[in-house]
Amino acid sequence: MIIGVPKEIKDNENRVAAIPAGVQALVSRGHKVLIQKGAGAGSGIRDQAFGAAGAKIVGTARQVFKDAEIILKVKEPLPAEYALLHPDQILFTYLHLAPDLELAKAILRRKIIGIAYETVETVDGRLPLLEPMSEVAGKIAAHIAAYYLARPLGGRGVLMGGVPGVPPATVVVLGGGIVGYNSARVAAGMGASVYLLDVNPVRLRYLDEVLPENVVTLMSNRMSLEECLRRADALIGAVLIHGAKAPRLVTRDMLKLMRPGAVIVDVAVDRGGCCETTRPTTHSDPVYTVDGIIHYCVANMPGAFARTSTFALTNRPSPTLGRSPTRAGSRQPGRISRSPRASTSSAGTSPTSPWRSPTTCPTCRGARWPRRGRLPMENEKLTTDNGQPGTIRPARSTVRSGCFHASLDVRSWGTTHPPGLRALGD
Repeated sequence: MIIGVPKEIKDNENRVAAIPAGVQALVSRGHKVLIQKGAGAGSGIRDQAFGAAGAKIVGTARQVFKDAEIILKVKEPLPAEYALLHPDQILFTYLHLAPDLELAKAILRRKIIGIAYETVETVDGRLPLLEPMSEVAGKIAAHIAAYYLARPLGGRGVLMGGVPGVPPATVVVLGGGIVGYNSARVAAGMGASVYLLDVNPVRLRYLDEVLPENVVTLMSNRMSLEECLRRADALIGAVLIHGAKAPRLVTRDMLKLMRPGAVIVDVAVDRGGCCETTRPTTHSDPVYTVDGIIHYCVANMPGAFARTSTFALTNRPSPTLGRSPTRAGSRQPGRISRSPRASTSSAGTSPTSPWRSPTTCPTCRGARWPRRGRLPMENEKLTTDNGQPGTIRPARSTVRSGCFHASLDVRSWGTTHPPGLRALGD
């Protein structure tokens, strides 16, 4: 196949959708790779490096789009690129269609096959192409909040970590997924007092174990959110509903609870934002103020740290891109999710019954629960290795990837309990 990589044209988007190692892997499988001239410059990758890996360097984006069967991008096509797409072409990029009706209509009009990075899902429920950028965005968010708290930039003039005798800044993080975890971790490392809110008690239990003592975990509800907003110097929006728009948890009326000069960094802006007053901004003009509250809502935050982001992203799709699909019914390295997952954070829960399909440990999200023998049926009695009913734990033989977070009461898991458990009668 002919695979094309155009240069990104979004404001200050310096990432590129392929690196020389990925190009070399694709060429070794018999594919032809077209790279637009200068596509990797923003990430510190020269055209010569792509050429040495086997890519053909072409002069214009029009030529890349015209000849390529698969287009690899980082961000969604902009209106100037719509006309370059042609029927049956495969577009592989971040699309975030839920809040962007015009882009969805353009893709349908052009009759292309759009595969969104953010909807590629592994058999254990992870989002491997969304996770690396969520990690980058989460870490950036805390730095951005600290920067805009400076008084010359309109902030409250509060230092993130404080000094002896003066309290630190208070940072509120909405959502305990990948973005929320990394935001809280970095803010806490700066010395801030952090409140992290989520609706998943199992995830909160895990975060309470692994995050520093200056992070307080709270069950998210309107009352706890309003109380946190009264104390907040900075609010980081890290809410995710997989495949759908982010919920508007912070209304404009709630801004009155915050102190003038406070900062909102809404990482969920590419899914519509979790604040009513959120609207997309760019790196060239990143902030605006509503009711005295600074809003930072750049939709491509990781583009500011392009080299790190490019390598983090391209390490994921490159090993599998271009391989022949496996037989139907066999275990596949990933799948495309076709419906929103009922979750208010990226904590990995699912409305479908996980008793009959592999899932992620809802605590650490990192372990795979293998299909070993018969899976427990719904409402089936379960027991632990020592024969005690009421609490459940995976049998030792089913645990891998270092997950030891399943010693929980059965009621805590609800419908998200992982398969692979020892059942009575096995």
